[in-house]
Formats: sequence, structure tokens, C-alpha cells
Amino acid sequence: MRPRERFSPDDPREWLNRARSNLALARSALRDAYPEDLCFEAQQAAEKAIKAVLIHRGLSFPLVHDRARLLSVLAPHGEPIPEEVRQAVRLTRYALATRYPGITEPVTEEEYTQAVALAERVVQWAEARICAKG
Repeated sequence: MRPRERFSPDDPREWLNRARSNLALARSALRDAYPEDLCFEAQQAAEKAIKAVLIHRGLSFPLVHDRARLLSVLAPHGEPIPEEVRQAVRLTRYALATRYPGITEPVTEEEYTQAVALAERVVQWAEARICAKG
């Protein structure tokens, strides 16, 4: 394993690195891993990617796991948010409820696949936003 270059915690590149790490874990589909836990990693990837864009724009953000709330911080500042990124609000349920047994129904294979795809789109969007703005 070769770790990525590390940056300071206030550097959006470090937040993107962490988002990529969470996405790699989500994609891993380890045989003994519950889909709920992999969806948590997908949720974390999307959340950290959005926070990377917020940091890049110099915006403060609340310490929440709610993607809709995080995206609402960007909207008034003219940041274009495509519909495919807005759909990441569906990942919010994986932040808490699915992390513990018995709170919700188990995650299906289809839900897992959709969660990873959503997270991938959010990370790609964040990478494009940060790279496009230098």
C-alpha cells in the first residue's frame, strides 16, 4: 500500500484524499463486510468531498452528516451543483441509522451499488471543482 501525499487539515486536497480513501473502502465489497458498513464509507466519501469544495471556496460549514445541509451552504455562493450531486442527499441515511443493528432493514445489493455510484459522482464533481479553480 502506498499512501497518498498528505496535506494539512485545512487543505481541500487532504479532504479529497480522505474522500477517495472512503470510496476505496466502499468499493472493496469485502466478503465479510456488511453492505451497511460499505454504504457508510460511501456516505463518508460524499460528505468529505462536499466539505473539500466548501474548504476550497473558503466557506465554513456545520459539523453535520447531512449532505442537503452542506450543499445548501454552497448554493448562495454561486457554486453550481448538478442534479447528480444533489441526489447524494440519499446517502444521509447511511451516516447513522444503518451503522447499528436493528435500527433499519439491512441494505440490499442494489442499494449498495447505488450508494457507491452516488459517492463516485460526488467525488468526481469535487475533484473537477477543485482542479478547475486551481
